[in-house]
Amino acid sequence: MQILVDSESSERPYWLIALLLISAAFVALAVADGRYAFIFQTLAEGLWTTIYVAVISFALAASIGLLLALASRAPWLWLRQSARFYIEVVRGLPALVILLYVTFVGAPALVTLYQWAFEATIAAGWLPDIQVRDVSNTVRGIVALALAYSAFLAEVFRAGLQSVERAQIEAAQALGLGRWLTFRLVVWPQAVRRVLPVLGNDFIAMVKDSSLVSVLGVNDITQLGKLYASSSFLTVETYNVVAVLYLMLTITLSLLLRRLERHLKQRGT
Repeated sequence: MQILVDSESSERPYWLIALLLISAAFVALAVADGRYAFIFQTLAEGLWTTIYVAVISFALAASIGLLLALASRAPWLWLRQSARFYIEVVRGLPALVILLYVTFVGAPALVTLYQWAFEATIAAGWLPDIQVRDVSNTVRGIVALALAYSAFLAEVFRAGLQSVERAQIEAAQALGLGRWLTFRLVVWPQAVRRVLPVLGNDFIAMVKDSSLVSVLGVNDITQLGKLYASSSFLTVETYNVVAVLYLMLTITLSLLLRRLERHLKQRGT
């Protein structure tokens, strides 16, 4: 009879060993070939842009997603249906389409609405006269990614909130806690602990999808890689470095997430 074992606790991380060997080979190649070292230095400037876009976008997406999750559980029918409408529409659109729509349709429309609504105040000099060109492509990309991921994170938060047993909520209410205190002290701590690994996976996905902002000319890793490859004709070398930089980010985040999951599992037991 074959005994099934927990792969996470029994198997050695051979995949990690293989990645370390590949990384060592790449470092040796970069030392031997000066082109790789120069490409790495050039593209490393976009590393901070990638991290910045991913972190800000995910923070906004998580905030919007939590509000949507709460709205989907609200006692008012119109609010629940509005939240569900937004979630279903956004989940049905590709992230690239949302990015292009926000950039070329949403941003100009919002600027026009701002100028129309505050025309008198702007003329008096109390508010700045914002033009479409004043909204940078980085800001548009961040907003687009936040909107695209907010619908998925809303479902994650909703599942976490629903996973808290009804008996605990009733017990908190029996002790005299109101709706807000029950949520803050009983529901939210348990829900966020249960969905934290999923949020970590979504953040890793956000890091990779942040490369979409390169279509707007934002100087992230992908955009700088495209520019350098087209100007130097070192296509293979450049995109090797692009792939390695993204792997450095995602693998590091994956290892941190695994460590966090083990820590939460130990605390749970």
